[in-house]
Amino acid sequence: MLSTSPVAAPRGANPARRHCLRLLLLLLWCGAAPRAHALQGLTGVHDPSTIVKQGNTYWVFATGQGIYSLYSTDLVNWTPGPRAVFVNNAYPGWINTKVPGFAGNFWAPECVFQNGKYYLYYSCSTFGSKVSAIGLATNVTLDPASPSYNWVDEGEVISTNANSPVNAIDPAVYRDASNNLWMTYGSYFGGIRTVQLDAATGKPLAGATQNAVANGDVEAAYVARRGAFYYLFINRGTCCQGISSTYRILVGRSASPAGPFLDQNGVDLNANGGTLLLSGAGRYRGPGHTGIFEENGATYFSHHYYDSYDNGAPKLGLAQLTWSAAGWPVVSRDWLGPASGTGAAGRFTIAAGPAASNLVWQSQGCTGAAGQAIVQATPAAGTCQQWDFTALGNGDYKITSALGGLAAGTANCSDANFALLQLGTYTGQDCQQFHLDRASDGSLVLAALSSNRVVEVPFASTAPGAQLGIFDYNGCACQHWFVTPVGTTTATAGSARLAGVSLYPVPAERGAFTVDLGPLPNAEATTVTVTDLLGKVVYCRRYGPQQRQLAVAAGLAPGIYQVRVQRGAASLTQKQTVQ
Repeated sequence: MLSTSPVAAPRGANPARRHCLRLLLLLLWCGAAPRAHALQGLTGVHDPSTIVKQGNTYWVFATGQGIYSLYSTDLVNWTPGPRAVFVNNAYPGWINTKVPGFAGNFWAPECVFQNGKYYLYYSCSTFGSKVSAIGLATNVTLDPASPSYNWVDEGEVISTNANSPVNAIDPAVYRDASNNLWMTYGSYFGGIRTVQLDAATGKPLAGATQNAVANGDVEAAYVARRGAFYYLFINRGTCCQGISSTYRILVGRSASPAGPFLDQNGVDLNANGGTLLLSGAGRYRGPGHTGIFEENGATYFSHHYYDSYDNGAPKLGLAQLTWSAAGWPVVSRDWLGPASGTGAAGRFTIAAGPAASNLVWQSQGCTGAAGQAIVQATPAAGTCQQWDFTALGNGDYKITSALGGLAAGTANCSDANFALLQLGTYTGQDCQQFHLDRASDGSLVLAALSSNRVVEVPFASTAPGAQLGIFDYNGCACQHWFVTPVGTTTATAGSARLAGVSLYPVPAERGAFTVDLGPLPNAEATTVTVTDLLGKVVYCRRYGPQQRQLAVAAGLAPGIYQVRVQRGAASLTQKQTVQ
């Protein structure tokens, strides 16, 4: 089984971490059967890169032999890539001249799209050493099935030796307000550096200044720009020790891409500063390695964590990133609950996902009695179609009927496929608790904590009265739900929402991107409208009904835009970032 393991060797400065890798592998494959995952599929990963999207597929690269990858089509179910970047350890020969003893276990890659290609940065090192190098490979596609798929070695980006003041690992790339390209890198050995890159080559500009921006027990730096500030995310603490890991994510900000970066108390990250953003809690231990991806009205905060429900195995986590009134990032796993933690999230209706039935959850018979089945029904006014969500922390929720206050759960607390949902007195059992994950189309997937199975309409029935149950996740629209606050007029279902539409690449380069209509029928023309954040229309075009991939060549300046795709009465609106 180890040959197919998604677990990758952790990086770091401590030689003892080699032992930790063996321990993590042992725990993952020899431990008890895992409980419910925060995401579905084989999510084992360490040091995930920022999510990058090509077509309808999302990719993450990670630490591992030959560079490991995961992909998803909905941001919920993740599958290991079919092959490593460097197959059969056939990595570039220059690496061993810079890093003697390197054996193909690449650390902490990062992938960005620019100049019409995907630029994959990676780290080469050995445990407890500053003899390290960051390399670069490019590819015109991330699809291994494409005849154009080919990783091209672009050579060394930067390297260090035993006498260097810094360690060349953990690359991350960002752009400043003038669209200049920058890179952060570094570790415990000498802290974190930033350096401007040549946008054409992806390598440091000749004579560029190396800026020291964070020190101490620091790794895994990442910079994101928002408004007038650049935000530097870092890790402090120890990784790679399973549930004993003390990794935590902190942040500081600067008006300059080169720093200095100060925390909320005004302390420089170069003086051991940093405002705590995300630390271990519940099943999520030792979170690390920030990535930020924006799409469809949401900002996803990617990272790895060690799962205490699964013997400390490292896994991919996707949380929600929002911003405080003072302009500081806030990370929460509660997609409905308050960002500050537990508490009542509110009262909602729950409608079937796109291309399903547009029916809503209802307590059958509308009496709110114990044992009453939870079914799908035609939308109508009444509290038996309203549900109170209470956040329990870390993305877990209790769901109770607004009529009578009894909790949703599986009959007889079963965790089997086809177990049916009904109302009962809340006892705190995990068959009455659900973890919510947000899919790429804005719908939610509700996984019962007693299993890794999700709430669905059995057999994708569109008949009113069908009782809901749980089943293994398979991506069916019948397993996706739109949860809408009571009293709003937001469209919640397939008749008003375009399903299967995708924008790529994200972010767009030089204002050009594609709208892929996916499985939509050819019956209607499509209108694409792009507006800036002030609501000004900067692009509008009508496309014929036979066109499936709509090229948007808007020539937009760098920034954030709203893209609206309209077909008849149905539409999709989402943000698009242009660099």
